[in-house]
Amino acid sequence: MKFRSDPALIRGSLAPVVTPFTEDGTVDLDGLRRLVRWQIDSGSHGISLGGSTGEPGAQTVAERISAMRAAVEVIGERVPFLPGTGTAKIDETLELTAAARDLGADAALVITPYYARPTQEALYRWYATVAREFPDLPLVVYNVPSRTAVDIDPETVARLFRDFDNIVGIKETTKDFEHFSRTFHACGKDLLMWSGIELLCLPVLSLGGSGFVSALANIAPAAVSRMYTLWESGDHEAARDLHYRLHPLVDLLFVETNPAPAKWVLKEAGLLDSAHVRPPLVEPTEAGLTRIRALRAAGADLLDFDL
Repeated sequence: MKFRSDPALIRGSLAPVVTPFTEDGTVDLDGLRRLVRWQIDSGSHGISLGGSTGEPGAQTVAERISAMRAAVEVIGERVPFLPGTGTAKIDETLELTAAARDLGADAALVITPYYARPTQEALYRWYATVAREFPDLPLVVYNVPSRTAVDIDPETVARLFRDFDNIVGIKETTKDFEHFSRTFHACGKDLLMWSGIELLCLPVLSLGGSGFVSALANIAPAAVSRMYTLWESGDHEAARDLHYRLHPLVDLLFVETNPAPAKWVLKEAGLLDSAHVRPPLVEPTEAGLTRIRALRAAGADLLDFDL
């Protein structure tokens, strides 16, 4: 929990690591440890688990806690750890967040409750419940309306940010870039904000963002972290050049539903033993693989492994 007392230090590229499964669908904790170690060695500034890329909805609470435990064994206090602890049920969310706290996570990433489509008042009360339960744990709101069917308004974020000292930031995973700006405008510059949209990772830094939680870090961790470092060092031209060069690999991730393409690439590279994704997802189709291979070749110079 090295960064828990000062969450503003949780900056840069926080890799949202995929959850490895064996061919029979069992969580591969040894494979997860290897991926986390590789991410840190490749320059990722932090580690996240349990966001959309980690297939949390296809796992039990116990499996998600065991994954957090395995990650912590590798991370120690070398880089920040920001696990996703939200579900569509408040009791599960509190259980997962308690586990993250007890395992030493630096902050918890709590997704807006999905499927139910709560009102803004309901979202406020949801996050207030979590914040009151864990007053000493920094909490990050996770806004991903394409997955949850609900968009948390900037004014609701600002209300939470004012009312609870431990609600410190937001992961914005919306393609509406005005939402990023309006949230900052409502909350002020002290709000921590990370982009979860790959092609908005660089733009968010220009608004004062803290970094990004990008699925692209699963296959190009060094390039993604370098983009942040270049921008922060003032070499904006080089950062922009890298942003555009990464486009083919961004497109690769979403040829079919994330994280299936990324897992296939990692398996082909020898970094995963299996590309298995749990239902309702499926591994890439033959048509998808044709496109994935072409995009992988187009961005090959930015991959962190040999083809």
